[in-house]
Amino acid sequence: MTKHSLIQIRLATSADLPRLAALLHAAFIEYKSSYTDEGFAATTPTAEQLAKRMTEGPIWVAEENGMLHGTVSAVSRGEDLYIRGMAVLPESRGLGVGQLLLATVERFAQSHKRLTLSTTPFLINAIRLYERSGFRRTTDGPHDLFGTPLFTMVKKLD
Repeated sequence: MTKHSLIQIRLATSADLPRLAALLHAAFIEYKSSYTDEGFAATTPTAEQLAKRMTEGPIWVAEENGMLHGTVSAVSRGEDLYIRGMAVLPESRGLGVGQLLLATVERFAQSHKRLTLSTTPFLINAIRLYERSGFRRTTDGPHDLFGTPLFTMVKKLD
């Protein structure tokens, strides 16, 4: 259960894309020095890049009273559903937003055998959330994002 029960998860619309780009930037700016410039740019896509992602799979937002608190997107890769673009605003962390977003992706993934994601080793709180949600590290790639270290995590689905 979330600590903030008024937060709702919904599919993003094209009208959300500028705010989503700003949310992603705000969520990762504190880690910018740990990314390469190219890695940070890939992690914080523009509204135009997000529009392309929207054609590849769903993007969800966590919203309360018109304020976006977080986002996540997914793309099908065969039997795997790949989670990408997971972000929660710093001021919204600890409210259960990440859990709500992951639960939404898992419900969507009914026809897939696994959930996969890639993350950086310096996103400690995100890694803890993924582990609490049943994800485990693998040796699968990718191992870097434009020179920023990555590792992959997997959750097998029933």
